[in-house]
Amino acid sequence: MSTTIKGPVLVVEDDANIASLVATYLRREGFEVLVASDGEEALHLARQVRLGFVILDLMLPNVDGWEVCRRIRRGSDVPILMLTARGDETDRIRGFSLDADDYVVKPFSPRELMERVKAILRRTATQARKPRETLTWGSLVLDPEGHTVSLCGAPLALTPSEYRLLHALLEAPGRVYSRDELLDRMHDRGEVVIDRVVDVHMGKLRQKIEPEPSRPRYLLTVRGAGYKLAPMGPE
Repeated sequence: MSTTIKGPVLVVEDDANIASLVATYLRREGFEVLVASDGEEALHLARQVRLGFVILDLMLPNVDGWEVCRRIRRGSDVPILMLTARGDETDRIRGFSLDADDYVVKPFSPRELMERVKAILRRTATQARKPRETLTWGSLVLDPEGHTVSLCGAPLALTPSEYRLLHALLEAPGRVYSRDELLDRMHDRGEVVIDRVVDVHMGKLRQKIEPEPSRPRYLLTVRGAGYKLAPMGPE
């Protein structure tokens, strides 16, 4: 296997046949696999084990997949791939807004699923090898080495997608980024992602950075073009 992983893959699926199929293909690729049949069991394993990847069904007993994703994301940036029968656009947007790394709709090809898993892991490894230069914009500081962001000296809790979105904007304050460019930075594995996902994450980022999120001064919309950071950051 050409990709690296620091922990087992957790397959969260209440259909035993699908769980067994996915686990079999993962093991053929050399992955260690854990299986959870409901949301509570998945969250228990996530607390007990340092996971390397999560393949997550949404329609689960006890705790649904949306909530599982939300709770895992509170303390981990482990890659999460949603595998679900829910294929509506609103569900996809919701999945990516919760910081899922990919969204695969059932019925699915097991071999394609394995390629998507490996593509996510390659992207993660590539990002880890990139030069890590601290970015400062007014009183906001992003430290790629520690994967931290602070505003006026106070730590800022960002989701992985919010972090990647802010990182892209901080590289060139004043430059206008199209939604497609920002999507490529947030989800750069080639999957089709709806551009409204950028708007969702930008709204959440404004809630954390702007003094008045409804009247943004720093994270600016450029009508018909995209988004940009104001040239000067918060003091």
